[in-house]
Amino acid sequence: MTALTAPTREAFRPAMHYASKDTWLNDPNGLIYYEGNYHLYYQNNPFGNVWGNMSWGHATSTNLITWREQPVAIACDDYEDIFSGSVVYDQHNTSGLGDGTVAPLVAIYTSAYKENSQHAGIQAQSLAWSTDGGYTWSKYHGNPVLNRNSANFRDPKVFRYNGPAAPIG
Repeated sequence: MTALTAPTREAFRPAMHYASKDTWLNDPNGLIYYEGNYHLYYQNNPFGNVWGNMSWGHATSTNLITWREQPVAIACDDYEDIFSGSVVYDQHNTSGLGDGTVAPLVAIYTSAYKENSQHAGIQAQSLAWSTDGGYTWSKYHGNPVLNRNSANFRDPKVFRYNGPAAPIG
């Protein structure tokens, strides 16, 4: 289901601030402008209006005023919650995550590993990529890519470096 939000006078809803239709949200993540659309990813519990089941919600806009709520971008699973991070456009596919015809969007996010994971209690940095403009994401099979074995290692912010780079993997 897709919700369209615009400035509102509805009681208890912000007039000029994105708000999901009926689920919990927090930290904005991976703000990016790509092919005519602004993409806002954010901490989200897609199953309710309280903290938990941390995933990346997603909304798009062409004008930064009217927003269209999209399906969950990167979902939590039995082993990890998806905490904050950022997104970059990998124009030259230096990550090697593109499909050969489309350069990917690459997300780096914090994996907060749950008790039944081999990394239980650890926060580490992981990757996901999209080749459809940021609407569907695949988690990198080699996650986590940065692991300090710490319970407090989160919120990576990355940007495109236009110097030499090597493929991931």
